[in-house]
Amino acid sequence: MSTTGRNSTPKSKFPGYAKIVSVLLAAEFVGTFESAMIFIALPSMMHEFNVDAAAIGWASTAFLLVAAASAAVCGRLGDMYGRKKLLAIVLAISVAGSVISFTFGSLEGVILGRALQGVAGATLPLCLGLARQQLPKDKVPNVIALIAGSSFLAGAGGNLISGVLLQLGNWKALFIVSGIMAAVATLMVLFLLKSSPVNRAEARGIDYIGGLLFAPAVALVLYGLTNASAWGPLDGKTLGFVLGGLAVAAIWVWWELRAQNPMINLRLMKTNKMALTQLCTAVLGIGPLVAVGILTPLILLAPATDPAGLGVSPAVGGLVIFSAATLSFVGSPFSGKVAAAVGARRALLIGIVISFIGYSMMFWADNTLLTFIINTYVIAIGVMFAYTAFPNLVAESVPLENTSEGMGINTVTRTIFMAVGTTVLTMALASSTVEGTTVSTEAGFNTAYIIISASCVLAFFLALRIKDVPRTEAADPQDAAEARVAGA
Repeated sequence: MSTTGRNSTPKSKFPGYAKIVSVLLAAEFVGTFESAMIFIALPSMMHEFNVDAAAIGWASTAFLLVAAASAAVCGRLGDMYGRKKLLAIVLAISVAGSVISFTFGSLEGVILGRALQGVAGATLPLCLGLARQQLPKDKVPNVIALIAGSSFLAGAGGNLISGVLLQLGNWKALFIVSGIMAAVATLMVLFLLKSSPVNRAEARGIDYIGGLLFAPAVALVLYGLTNASAWGPLDGKTLGFVLGGLAVAAIWVWWELRAQNPMINLRLMKTNKMALTQLCTAVLGIGPLVAVGILTPLILLAPATDPAGLGVSPAVGGLVIFSAATLSFVGSPFSGKVAAAVGARRALLIGIVISFIGYSMMFWADNTLLTFIINTYVIAIGVMFAYTAFPNLVAESVPLENTSEGMGINTVTRTIFMAVGTTVLTMALASSTVEGTTVSTEAGFNTAYIIISASCVLAFFLALRIKDVPRTEAADPQDAAEARVAGA
């Protein structure tokens, strides 16, 4: 009798390792690129459409709201109807969004197109599910870390490419490029990936009402949180949206726990590892996961006359940020190797400790360009370890058939609490300003560093409580899936 173990799966059963990884990286690059590309174009679009910041902000908000809901719902649909099929569909919808944005030529058209592009928020959970499904088990942690780590490069690259395109043309060029990228990724998915199995038994009787309740719950909470900095955290509009979203979420939870075949299976949260993974994601989302995108450009580009400003040019600042993102991407497979060797929990702990060291250095070190760049690189490595550990922790927590759903839940958790973190950190910066201005003092930045460091400490103790209980070969659903492939 033959057995299939961790390293014994015949390589012939997993052909085209590099091909599969390339396709998944291309698909994930589209989702993250489209998320980041718009920010640098907002001032230009605001001038062309002759609207205020609140109106043009919907070009970003529409994407965020749809992306958050899409990550969990499309992840679940991919688990049921086939991840390859769903990935091709969301990329095709993204192409349609790009076409609408640059052909309509109006703000309303851009907002509609950006909302359609937001469906690509599901690329990460679908790609991670496909990696776990189509690759040998011993390769999965490395590839999951690599795909997750590509978001650093895609995000920084989105800003860099957007800046170049805006200089060469206008904002419409962004959507032409994003549309071409999404179209190419769609074709790669269709023709280079093998088909995903369809779980028709799961698809029957699925609770679509739960999906319809989930989307507005997430959208209301996120809309309130993303505008809290402008409206004020205790403003009636902020509280109205957030509390209204939480009320819908409470109804959704009640409904889903009663459903026999829920759209999003909250029972996955019963395990120690899955529940504590979400808690760690939430805590770090308020701290280092969001801080790296807020504080770094703020300090680099602020005038040298500001208390914490370094006064570098946008080109130099962009180069520093892009080099840190490249370091994160290049180092992400090492995080995967750690997860494969000793478990993703230890990779998370390493990331938390390095992030804590980096922000402690920000607190104590002199504010010079050299020390800031060194600290930025340290933080980039720490955030990379933590960020790429989360999907591997989810993969260790849920059955193979629920992988994309679990990844989607983690994506939504991260998105919501990074929005909370944005509000918390901007309030910290605003707590101490130069008299008569809105410029933050060093005390304001130090308050932010203390909050970030505290979140690292709390997350560290939560991560210590994650139970690293290895599955037996017989109990591991991925081993069972590989055994079926080997015996086919």
